[in-house]
Amino acid sequence: MKKILILLFIGSILFGCGVVDISSLPTGNSTPTKPQLTNDEVIKGLKEALTIGIQNSVDSSSVLDGFLKNPAIRLPFPPDAIKVKEKAINLGMQGQVDKFETTLNRAAEEAVKEALPIFKNAILNMSIQDGFAILKGGNGAATKFLKDKTSDSLAVAFLPKVKNATSKVQLTSYWNPIITKYNAAVTLTGGEKINPDLDAYVTQLAIQGLFKLVEKEENKIRKDPGARVTDILMKVFSSI
Repeated sequence: MKKILILLFIGSILFGCGVVDISSLPTGNSTPTKPQLTNDEVIKGLKEALTIGIQNSVDSSSVLDGFLKNPAIRLPFPPDAIKVKEKAINLGMQGQVDKFETTLNRAAEEAVKEALPIFKNAILNMSIQDGFAILKGGNGAATKFLKDKTSDSLAVAFLPKVKNATSKVQLTSYWNPIITKYNAAVTLTGGEKINPDLDAYVTQLAIQGLFKLVEKEENKIRKDPGARVTDILMKVFSSI
């Protein structure tokens, strides 16, 4: 009798309230859905990621030996003038060559101190369209955004700093006559001339080196949950 009553009770539920679709019930194997993001959250998360990335990059590169002791961004003797370097070393001028390269890197370390306000201005003006393109763009997308928005401004800001740093040790006063004489010689022999603008060389490589560091920081946040140090970073980059 008790079994009959139980069956009648179950039947009344099924026919009175509608049959339950078992397939709609949650299972232990269901995959959790990714968090839904608002436009504001996307922009906030990306701005925060970029701010952390540029701060870390500038902090690490603008200190003494920030360029010189970092093989990834160290400025070498200008590759176009490698024959000049080899000739100088053969003449027993290794010390002068080392000092020359050190000064190049000191100039870069000084110049990148100007980068933060330029970067932050670009971040403040990020649009919703920019934000979603960066989020979905994969590794390096945020860095490319910064390159497009800031490269010209960085060059303008860096150049005076570079000129000041190189002029302190009269670097260009030694460099330009050597290269001018070298170019005059190769004109007669049909060789390739070298750009004598040392300040432009340092400025260009300082900017390239800084962006290498920014991209490394960006990709770390994309790949490593441990690098997502705030709730908004965790939410935004976990959604990818």
